[in-house]
Amino acid sequence: MPQLTDATATGLCSFVDASPSPFHVCETVAAELTVAGFVRLRETQGWPSAPGRYFLVRGGSLVAWSTEASGREAVPFRIVGGHTDSPNLRVKQHPDLDSAGWQLVGLEPYGGAWLNSWLDRDLGISGRLSIRDGNTLQEKLIRVDRPILRVPQLAIHLSEDRKGVQLDPQRHVNAIWGVGSSPRRFLGFLAEEVGVDPGAVLGWELMTHDLAPSAVVGLHDELVSAPRLDNQGTCYAGSRALLAAVENPAEAIPVLALFDHEEVGSMSDRGAFSDLLNSVLERIVLARGGGREDFLRAMAGSVCASGDMAHATHPNYPDRHEPAHRIEINGGPVLKVNQNLRYATDAAGAGAFALACDQAGVPLQRYVHRADLPCGSTIGPITASRTGLSTVDVGAAQLAMHSARELMGAADVTSYAEALAAFLTPAD
Repeated sequence: MPQLTDATATGLCSFVDASPSPFHVCETVAAELTVAGFVRLRETQGWPSAPGRYFLVRGGSLVAWSTEASGREAVPFRIVGGHTDSPNLRVKQHPDLDSAGWQLVGLEPYGGAWLNSWLDRDLGISGRLSIRDGNTLQEKLIRVDRPILRVPQLAIHLSEDRKGVQLDPQRHVNAIWGVGSSPRRFLGFLAEEVGVDPGAVLGWELMTHDLAPSAVVGLHDELVSAPRLDNQGTCYAGSRALLAAVENPAEAIPVLALFDHEEVGSMSDRGAFSDLLNSVLERIVLARGGGREDFLRAMAGSVCASGDMAHATHPNYPDRHEPAHRIEINGGPVLKVNQNLRYATDAAGAGAFALACDQAGVPLQRYVHRADLPCGSTIGPITASRTGLSTVDVGAAQLAMHSARELMGAADVTSYAEALAAFLTPAD
């Protein structure tokens, strides 16, 4: 069967390395969409009624769609959702610290970061700054790919039992960036990096990122080692799927919805709990000449695939997994089911995604979490409850989720994107 997308393991590595923060994810996807003929819209402006390819960005979230293939106002949507954020260490509002003759930058965990994985790594900084320009504000993205920060591990000789230390997120994750007794101004350094006066920096969202580049690894190049695979693996696969879908249109309107703040509960102006997706979908219908009734009819026939990474069965900890549901690396996309609705999948959604995998010619795996362990969640249940959309939770298998460095299968990059592309273009 011919490949629907151009998704590859090396393509994913390039995507991740270009996207150290949610804002950079949106910038990376926006650049690719623009090359493919998508037009960026502003939420404060009127939207065109003509069929076309469009996208918008709200902070670290992005929604993109195409109305080229359909002439009806109430045509349903096929949506691939995901999230742009990943657990990491973020800069505090008063970052300048000194201790024992060291210059420190105050950091705190974002989301469920696996803290020990951030120790002894060369770290850069990325995010966005709010800059005063006279009486107006401008936004500037910032990215420092030099090894300026490092969170040092305690020497084994100073540990009480030589088996490791319990990391306190308040005291033990501040980063060294120099020596001396007079605190340096971290924001002043960043202002110099973007060429503005330090006093012009009025707000910031800044985070660390591991500087080791992503790589295809393994004896036969069968694995991808990279930061932020959760959930940039979906951001990449979803964007490749959308680009393939607009070249092979179906009756449904294909939509890519990438949300920020999933790792901290999605409760923000641009998270999955916000009005972002609902308002965009309604405005698509209204811009095409439809009304409220057309919007409700379109939503009733729509389906969303909530894409997030899935747990592969760990070879060193097989007992931590449901024994009857082994998930293999390079075994194909993963359908995620939880009876207590930590995932949104029901029978109808499972059928829609299973059919897409069949049409794409890729295998399907089914994941169930151990009943005696707490299960993580996704944007799936949130999206389903906020929009009323039929929703299915899917993903690609990986190890080391929430670590500073994660691992997935190289072949899964392609099969995941292929399944999502088929999902966006359902056969008649």
